[in-house]
Amino acid sequence: MELYVTQTVVKELLEAGVHFGHQARRWNPKMERYILAKRHGIHVVDLRKTADCLEAAVNAARQVGERGGKVMFVGTKKQAQDTVAAEARRCGQHYVNRRWLGGQLTNFKTIKARIAKLKELETAKENGTWERFSKKEALSLDREREKLERSLGGIKNLDHLPDMLFVIDPKRERIAVTEANHMGIPVVAIADTNCDPDVIDYPIPGNDDATKAIRLITGRIADAILEGRKSGAAASAEAEAAARKAAEAATTPPPAAPKAAAPKAVAPDPVAAEPEAPAPVPETAASDAAEEDTK
Repeated sequence: MELYVTQTVVKELLEAGVHFGHQARRWNPKMERYILAKRHGIHVVDLRKTADCLEAAVNAARQVGERGGKVMFVGTKKQAQDTVAAEARRCGQHYVNRRWLGGQLTNFKTIKARIAKLKELETAKENGTWERFSKKEALSLDREREKLERSLGGIKNLDHLPDMLFVIDPKRERIAVTEANHMGIPVVAIADTNCDPDVIDYPIPGNDDATKAIRLITGRIADAILEGRKSGAAASAEAEAAARKAAEAATTPPPAAPKAAAPKAVAPDPVAAEPEAPAPVPETAASDAAEEDTK
């Protein structure tokens, strides 16, 4: 069964073009363990190893989802922007698909201040506060809001550092990967043959340029997060039910022990209560005794 599942995953990866790497002259020697062969000057990725790495990454994402953690999807290249935004929204997570701001993880306090500014501008636009400003001032505020929305719109509901980073093309997003490593945040990434897998906790060797490949792997990560959240919610519900039963059992007084029945009074036996009559004396013995008395 496991072999069949692996073959099915390899077939899906092959159809999506995940096996196509970069030109051989642009490779990173550290990716050699994931490369199967070289064809026409292009490296071909070993999809069996890709399937194993994808399974490990999916399990890690599922665990984050089970404990209610946050995952940040990062992909700023044109082929990945729409997929990153759509899949992150589908699984209720956060994303960066335009430009990575330096210090987005290492200087999160400043980023939170800019997020607060973005929310303030959005609230002012919704409640009609901008109507009190001149047309020029309102236009300037709207431009600032749009700029912040492009950079921070995908993480404006993130109130603390993420528990995991999912990156498409870690070489392009090297600043994001470096910041995550510095903050101790695990990184899952689609790593092409020109990337360094040593700086990634869960590398997924494969094509990070093809739209179909990006959509397939990103969708698998999003599905794993949804599965983890579902199983985590079920486990928490069971734990709450068990705790509720234990609390009810603790507050309910134990049932009173049944009283022991009093021993029944036994009426005295009238026959046994009467004194026993003396045994009759034989007549011969009585006459002998009378004779001795007369003498």
